[in-house]
Amino acid sequence: MAQYRVGRLEQEVQREVNDILLKRVRDPRVQGGVTVTGVEVTGDLQQATIYYSILSDKAGEGQKTAAGLEKATGLIRKELGSRLSIYKTPELKFVRDESVQYGDNIDRLINEMNRKD
Repeated sequence: MAQYRVGRLEQEVQREVNDILLKRVRDPRVQGGVTVTGVEVTGDLQQATIYYSILSDKAGEGQKTAAGLEKATGLIRKELGSRLSIYKTPELKFVRDESVQYGDNIDRLINEMNRKD
């Protein structure tokens, strides 16, 4: 039962945070190109780790986006609280999902190898 609830909440949080980032967050460091790739909520529903990816692979962009998300966390959490029907809105922590970038890098390397053959 609790596992089902956590999974459902994770999906809802992911959908809502994507929507909030798109429509409510006005910070230019966060606008355009931030995608929530996954959410992990603790069993007690107190904390949510939000994994995100960005289109740019420049180091400076990653830091700017992280700072923008950090600054917007309060707004996002407040907005989530009004959208979700749960007793207490979890604390939010944003973590960059490197797997998307890693996958892109692998694709690039494979394409380079194929060109050399």
